[in-house]
Amino acid sequence: MAGALEIDSVPPNVNGKVEILTDDLIPTAVVAEPLPKVITAAGGAPSESEDDDEGLEKPAKKSREIVLGRNVHTTCLAVTEPEANDEFTGDKDAYMAGVLARYRKTLLERTKHHLGYPYNLDFDYGALGQLQHFSINNLGDPFIESNYGVHSRQFEVGVLDWFARLWEIEKNEYWGYITNCGTEGNLHGILVGREVFPDGILYASRESHYSVFKAARMYRMDCEKVDTLISGEIDCSDLRVKLLANKDKPAILNVNIGTTVKGAVDDLDLVIQTLEECGFSHDRFYIHCDGALFGLMMPFVKRAPKVSFKKPIGSVSVSGHKFVGCPMPCGVQLTRMAHINVLSSNVEYLASRDATIMGSRNGHAPIFLWYTLNRKGYKGFQKEVQKCLRNAHYLKDRLRAAGISAMLNELSSTVVFERPRDEEFVRRWQLACEGNIAHVVVMPNVTIEKLDVFLNELVEKRSTWYQGDIQPPCIAADVGKDNCVCALHK
Repeated sequence: MAGALEIDSVPPNVNGKVEILTDDLIPTAVVAEPLPKVITAAGGAPSESEDDDEGLEKPAKKSREIVLGRNVHTTCLAVTEPEANDEFTGDKDAYMAGVLARYRKTLLERTKHHLGYPYNLDFDYGALGQLQHFSINNLGDPFIESNYGVHSRQFEVGVLDWFARLWEIEKNEYWGYITNCGTEGNLHGILVGREVFPDGILYASRESHYSVFKAARMYRMDCEKVDTLISGEIDCSDLRVKLLANKDKPAILNVNIGTTVKGAVDDLDLVIQTLEECGFSHDRFYIHCDGALFGLMMPFVKRAPKVSFKKPIGSVSVSGHKFVGCPMPCGVQLTRMAHINVLSSNVEYLASRDATIMGSRNGHAPIFLWYTLNRKGYKGFQKEVQKCLRNAHYLKDRLRAAGISAMLNELSSTVVFERPRDEEFVRRWQLACEGNIAHVVVMPNVTIEKLDVFLNELVEKRSTWYQGDIQPPCIAADVGKDNCVCALHK
């Protein structure tokens, strides 16, 4: 599972200052968040409902508690009409300034205690503030200008070319665009696969992101959920069984370059080999690679499965607000030019073509990405990958030394451990939980000092949770016996 990692050198084929978070926050300025309520639900992850997934094998279900977030209506900020004399008194402006100031303090506090979700919060885009006065919209095809002149296509195509070099595809062979989020990248990649193979069956591991199964429902696709290994990686033995049962129909596969909960990386080469051994020629399958987080980390880790369009894949997507770091959700989606014609259509209103999911697209996001890629470059990302992997190993080792069950996949910076018993602690550190496990995603902004504060608090709290006959849970079913240090497996 875990082992020594080697950081790769800069790929030969490829040519933020953060604001200090102060400790002297004013407690009254931080909006208090009541604990979420607990509901009882059937077994499975607290994600998209799977009840409507037709043709899927359902595991035996058992009742367990799922914690839902608070109802925001209880703390929402109402929109009120200005008073007749507000223009002269300035009361409304003063009220709004106060609200924003308190909200900023809340953001500072919540950022200080953020560990569970894969967002790189270490960035500084102050130089781009001069562009916030413009409504920049890249509606339509990024490679063909429309009649709307306030766009950033020149930045967008520059970013796309950068990723094309990373994933080894020539400029004249790819098509892509900057999406509004990682989910849109998955929706687009799977849509292209469905359009190439209208009668194809979608195959995805059970630990794939919920957006993959959302796509299956949206597009009314037959979908097969494939079992996973204990690491979270797709089980190619089960994939083989399901492929052979449906040899008469083309296969559309989602390959995870880092699963949501365990950070597991599917073996792309083994998936392709399994398809070929089951009799699927390259013109009878389509592979979409969901590289939301690790798609940008993998090129710098030796022995990692290589994502490349030199292999028979159809599309790759990555999130821009995760490892890269961006103040708004965004992503990058690339596919083969040969595939995109099935989606493209001319739009006279735009004087352009369109093959995207959305119509209007955020024109600021490409500029943010272009700015960071230029500032950091491949060497900068290489250093950040090395830092994340090193700090992830530090966290895993300290958890194990404290007698806490923990797992870290070799190619990952996601540390999985036993779920804390206290939901207030979970919310304080914004941990992502599923069943009996939680995880910390070690990003470039997560320092050793921050991990130490978290670990010390966890160990202290844990001493009060487990006393007398109350024992830590066994999570061997989630992380394997070798990573579980419960009373049974210690």
